[in-house]
Amino acid sequence: MISILAMYTAVGAFAGILAGLLGIGGGLVIVPMLVFCFTRQGVSPAAMMHLALGTSMASIMFTAVSSFWSHHRRGAVQWLVVRRIVAGILTGTFFGTFVAAWLSTRFLKGFFVIFLYYVAIQMLVGKKPTPNRQLPGRAGMFGAGNLIGVVSSLVGIGGGTLSVPFMIWCNIPLHQAIGTSAAIGFPIAVAGTLGYLVNGLAAADLPRYCLGYVYLPALAGIIGASVLTAPLGVRLAHSLPVDRLKRIFAVLLLVVATQMLRGLF
Repeated sequence: MISILAMYTAVGAFAGILAGLLGIGGGLVIVPMLVFCFTRQGVSPAAMMHLALGTSMASIMFTAVSSFWSHHRRGAVQWLVVRRIVAGILTGTFFGTFVAAWLSTRFLKGFFVIFLYYVAIQMLVGKKPTPNRQLPGRAGMFGAGNLIGVVSSLVGIGGGTLSVPFMIWCNIPLHQAIGTSAAIGFPIAVAGTLGYLVNGLAAADLPRYCLGYVYLPALAGIIGASVLTAPLGVRLAHSLPVDRLKRIFAVLLLVVATQMLRGLF
């Protein structure tokens, strides 16, 4: 158990840095690492992916607060954008957890693998959206928030891999897009955590110390480290070549995705 808790802490430290550095909330790392940990613990395969997604969402609540507050202090959060998109974010994310609860672990793993490959290829290519338009109106922002929320709930992330390109496309500068994405990650995490908690209350074959689809020992280990390391990621984001780091991270995602894909067959 000590080695497992140590791994949770290590995952949390890495996730916190990523949340501040790349604005991705860390879920892309947390979910596959939790699946690995749950496999070692003998967690039922039927509940494994749901637990990983729910626990990832719960951990992002804490990393997002630390991350967006650090960005806010640097003036990198556009709160008007957050207010305009939050309604769609909340409804889309919460609805997405009900969809996830209905889906099998195998399907969720497959969807997660496809998403990892998509994110990794986007990072390797390095192609940024052309900032050729302004933010849409209320209906457009609600629709964008719904889409970001649904996908985020199905892969257990804070939405940065979707919201950052969307905001860049709408003429928001990169650092502000990352900071605003970190702020958007908080309502995603809250709605996602609530949804996975509700949907997992009656689930069978869950390990001890679960609250719905949230595994509390993993949550404690992750947030204990991630809250401390997220501000470090923010400082690095303002001083390091983020594009180069994203390509290195993309290679890691490809390796993780390939390992998870092999596990499906």
